[in-house]
Amino acid sequence: MAQDPRPTIVIAGGGTAGWMVAAALGRFLSKTHRVRLVESDEIATVGVGEATIPQIRLFKDALGLDEDALLRATHGTFKLGIEFVGWRDPDHRYMHAFGPVGRDVGLIAFHHVWLRARKAGVAKSLDHYALNELAARRGRMRRVAPITARTIPDLPYAYHFDASLFARLLRNIAEAQGVERSEGRILGVELNEQGDVAALVLDRDRRIGGDIFVDCTGFRGLLIEQTLQTGFEDWSHWLPCDRALAVPSSPSGPILPYTQATARAAGWQWRIPLQHRTGNGLVYCSTFIEDEAAAETLRANLDAPPLADPRPLRFKAGRRRQAWNRNVIAIGLSSGFLEPLESTSIHLVQHGIQRLLGLFPGRGISPVERDEYNRHMANVYDPIRDFIILHYKATKRAGAFWDHVRAMAIPDSLSHKIDLFREHGRVFRYNDELFDIPSWVAVMLGQDIVPQSHDPLADSLPDGEVLRAMMELRRGYEETALRLPLASDYIRQRLAA
Repeated sequence: MAQDPRPTIVIAGGGTAGWMVAAALGRFLSKTHRVRLVESDEIATVGVGEATIPQIRLFKDALGLDEDALLRATHGTFKLGIEFVGWRDPDHRYMHAFGPVGRDVGLIAFHHVWLRARKAGVAKSLDHYALNELAARRGRMRRVAPITARTIPDLPYAYHFDASLFARLLRNIAEAQGVERSEGRILGVELNEQGDVAALVLDRDRRIGGDIFVDCTGFRGLLIEQTLQTGFEDWSHWLPCDRALAVPSSPSGPILPYTQATARAAGWQWRIPLQHRTGNGLVYCSTFIEDEAAAETLRANLDAPPLADPRPLRFKAGRRRQAWNRNVIAIGLSSGFLEPLESTSIHLVQHGIQRLLGLFPGRGISPVERDEYNRHMANVYDPIRDFIILHYKATKRAGAFWDHVRAMAIPDSLSHKIDLFREHGRVFRYNDELFDIPSWVAVMLGQDIVPQSHDPLADSLPDGEVLRAMMELRRGYEETALRLPLASDYIRQRLAA
């Protein structure tokens, strides 16, 4: 049998990350490269990441995947944002909804117009000017908003889905593109004379050689860390939660088109509605609560009977000092971990794939391109880290854990953002930041960081024009939200079509 002349890409590990990589590389590189994936049926995957952000739709489109087929295969539902319950204080709740808030006026961001109107006493709370939030609060959803006499934007949305079923779907896509799967436990790693990874050594005396290796082995980072000793940047002093418990429960009530993140005594609890069940979990800091007490907290706050025992996870927040080291690219948990508070885990996998395809090596690995990949991934991880820290730092909750995070020192980059916002409500997006200005505004205001004033440019707008625009915008959004179908009904209609 003739030897395959194509360079070989070997993906170590399956799960959501491994099969996302395999599906993408299989679609775009299968003609020029041999793509192989190695995974063991004996090793359980983390697989608790069931909530996504709107960028997942770009990945779906790149694979040519029909949305209704995705929802059917993964028991998926729609997501318009994340509701935060009890983060500022126990009785408070706010939402980080996807998409724009209001409409900017030329160079003046809408939240400055709102701050001015609020000071004058003519504006309602900011959520009245966010179509996604108005729809989410009413349990309503539609891919495209109905056309009204006013110009109403579409609703940016993401998905909730069963991560294990998503991985299975991606496996089918990848194998149809020619990706080869080898089942077995990786027992060792061979290096060549230059110090690059040459092959994976499997059980039953098997060897999988390759030219490029993608490490999707999860927290252990078999290639990137255990073999190449790349180093890890520890962020646990800023993000001290180090454990999680995950448990599914029976579905209850109508399907809500948003994720819920509820603050608890030593962390927070997620609730993610799927078609066939609800995903639940508790992220917590083991310094402030024992494991059994954490499990009891989770069980006591389920809104329906559990379908399994809580599954424990241990982790440390941070990222590798290099996501790409020698001929190994770490993607997923092997690259770094940020708790799922803002549903960014799957996006970071997607972003790593996108950047890898954009810098994929030719005949040899270019240090310049490798350094660019590492620079870019650092510029993606670090602002997300700051965004998550913000939720903890700006809190008024009582309790040992919350007192600790409120008093902790934070990165200078986040301090700068908070100071700018406190002064005149200014927010700027730097480098490759994921979250745009409306996201920062939603969380800053939601956590009660209120600017002392607004951008002076907003004062150039006539009073009557501001009042009229605010009223028309609010009424238009409220009318539109009420015309949308209930999310539960809309999902049934789509899947029956």
